[in-house]
Amino acid sequence: MESGIVSLSFRQNSNTPVVDAANSSPSRSSLRLTAAFAIQRHFCTTGMAFSFSKPSILASAASPVPGPPLFSIGASSENISSEPKLTATPLSTALLTSANRSAKEKNASKKQESTPGFPFEGNRKLESPWRRVQWTEEQRESLMQSISSYRTKCEEAPQARVLLLGPVGSGKSSFISSVQSVFDGRVSNRAMVGSSSGSLTKKLQSFTIRGQKREGCTGLILCDVMGLGEAEMTGLTLHDALSVIKGHTPEGHKFSPEQPVRSETAGYVKKPSLQDKIHCVVFVVDASKVLTYPQSLSATFRQLRNHISDLGVHQVALLTHVDKICPETANDLTQVYNSCGVQQMMGKAATLLGMATSYIVPVKNYSAELDVDLDTDVLLLSAVNHILQYVDLFFLDSTATEQQSGKLPATNNLMLNGGVDKVW
Repeated sequence: MESGIVSLSFRQNSNTPVVDAANSSPSRSSLRLTAAFAIQRHFCTTGMAFSFSKPSILASAASPVPGPPLFSIGASSENISSEPKLTATPLSTALLTSANRSAKEKNASKKQESTPGFPFEGNRKLESPWRRVQWTEEQRESLMQSISSYRTKCEEAPQARVLLLGPVGSGKSSFISSVQSVFDGRVSNRAMVGSSSGSLTKKLQSFTIRGQKREGCTGLILCDVMGLGEAEMTGLTLHDALSVIKGHTPEGHKFSPEQPVRSETAGYVKKPSLQDKIHCVVFVVDASKVLTYPQSLSATFRQLRNHISDLGVHQVALLTHVDKICPETANDLTQVYNSCGVQQMMGKAATLLGMATSYIVPVKNYSAELDVDLDTDVLLLSAVNHILQYVDLFFLDSTATEQQSGKLPATNNLMLNGGVDKVW
């Protein structure tokens, strides 16, 4: 009798052993048993099925992807050619149990429902938008005019200073550049924007938004600072953030966790005026990273919010990169408030920040584009308008506080919104 050989080989799975059994005078049952045990041990974990068949000497299973067979079993003996041979077939063609078939159909159904790369079922659309926006040229012009002519109606602080706070890469600098791009009519990088894992912004930089066709400055100043880190010593610290909000940090100050802002700091503002202070804080979070932000960041946000609230400064939030979490929104930005995925992510962001969703607005910053477009402009301008509403609240609150302390006469209550007298 000639020697018999049983071989078993696999590709793409380095954890699977290669079986090669040979004997100068093997028994037919021994060969079959060796191959069966080897294959059964593998296929019980890989989900492939195997069975015995009689007519062929060489049994092979085709790979589920183009290429050579995943494995082959051969028995060389002229005396065993008529014996049953072991044949392995892929799961897709083998006789499946009802449990395996059910699991396969369930997995296929999940693949159809979700789109790879999107964390939620972004293809699902709501019957009606959960916030209403007018995506028209008239709305864009109206918002641009309103922001261009905005003034605080406060003699001591004629311009609103808004501070953007958020993790590295969340889109703070991109938002500043995008807002200015709307008024410029072309995409421009007013604030330095990077793509590195570290914070590209190192200094306190204040950007006064210029109006349409650069005819003049608006009453809005957007302040950019170093990004928040995952730990206290890896980014902007709580101490330095509060120093900026209180107005102590000089323009252009370079932040360093090892050298916090102190009275000895060059240019330190010992007695900041109302114009030196921050009038609204905007938290910026990346929609595509909300689910992967560390738990420590949520604690940082909540700690910041508690201290900022004690200073009487209102806070809102921007959810950036919404086009990365919903395919419908990526294709058509006007669907942002019809997207179930964006709505769900807004709730996740609210939990992360510890604030109600009514404070949060979605935006899409300009990045790879060279030209502005209507829908992106409307969403950006709507976000700015949302921010300015809370700036107004700050000055209203400040006015009421000064009146109660006797520092400001009651007749000076004509403060905001075109001099409309509001009673709170």
